[in-house]
Amino acid sequence: MADTILSDREVRQYSRQIMLPEIGIGGQEKLKKASVLVVGAGGLGCPVLQYLAAAGIGHLAIAEFDTVSEANLQRQVLYGSEDIGKLKSIIATKRIEHLNTLVRTERINIRIDASNSLKIFGEYDMIVDTTDNLNTRYIISDTCVILGKPMIHGAIYKYEGQVSVFNYRGGPTYRCFNPAVAEGEYTNPEPSKVGLFGVLPGITGTIMANEVIKIITGLGSILSGRMLLFNILDYSFNIIEIPVIPENQRITKLYDHY
Repeated sequence: MADTILSDREVRQYSRQIMLPEIGIGGQEKLKKASVLVVGAGGLGCPVLQYLAAAGIGHLAIAEFDTVSEANLQRQVLYGSEDIGKLKSIIATKRIEHLNTLVRTERINIRIDASNSLKIFGEYDMIVDTTDNLNTRYIISDTCVILGKPMIHGAIYKYEGQVSVFNYRGGPTYRCFNPAVAEGEYTNPEPSKVGLFGVLPGITGTIMANEVIKIITGLGSILSGRMLLFNILDYSFNIIEIPVIPENQRITKLYDHY
């Protein structure tokens, strides 16, 4: 195909996706041109990275500083027993490159915080939040507001998942959904202390990847201003509306702690 930036191999590899009239060659070209940063390569990050790579995202960056532990293997499907003790960023990058050699990967082996997020995030079209740290989520959200980047968010708890898109075309930010509280007032237990159903991150992360692909290709309705909540025990799915709080869209400074 002379009039496309896609190689013959890319056209063959992504043929089933290109066949969809809503995507076509044009949509696949948008995916190839896109640059996406995934913050975290744990339970949510693993499926997000796999499906974005398989879809043909041109530039896929992984920000992760942790190492693989035995307790990760139940749900973090990019890793195996032989990876215990190794850096997740290195192992995840190798797995993604094995999955799709057409995707350019980038490894960022540092903790994202207020001292580096503005510099790092500025290079990418959108940011995917797969973290389980509340303070980091606020930093990601505020950085996206300052830089004007969409933030694709997901979170999990026992058998429940949630997905939304923040800071998208004037929509609400993460703070609009979850206002910061004084230190010590956040009382929800961490997932490591209450348990987690192994398939839940896979389901949630796949939905997050779906939102990324939809934003890039202009396909369907985006979860901006809405939070998808679901429970995989009873298959209940609900969407709640998230109002815009204008002051959260006018953030100009980052803080180390919230």
